[in-house]
Amino acid sequence: MNPVAAQMLLLKCQGDEIWSEQECVTAGVPQAWIEELVEQYESGFDTDRNTIYVPGDDGLRVTNQYRGVSDLLLAYKIADYLAIDWRQETSHLIDRVSKVNALKEALDEL
Repeated sequence: MNPVAAQMLLLKCQGDEIWSEQECVTAGVPQAWIEELVEQYESGFDTDRNTIYVPGDDGLRVTNQYRGVSDLLLAYKIADYLAIDWRQETSHLIDRVSKVNALKEALDEL
């Protein structure tokens, strides 16, 4: 991973997605990062935002569990790699998308 590739990878993050291990490999995420960040996620059905959807034959379908990498955690890992203080950049924000957007904006200051 080089800094330019890391920046491009950060730009792909949205903050509210879970990337499959294969998506991570395809996007160029280092294997060590995948192994560190991969988790088993469970859908929360209290709000749509907490429900996990996966592609199905007829569009998206709900799944109870999904193994992958949170792109928010990936964005934090990339920020560490790029020497962006993600804690400072995101401490005042509540939602995941805003946190990733703040990290993307911090790229302009590099």
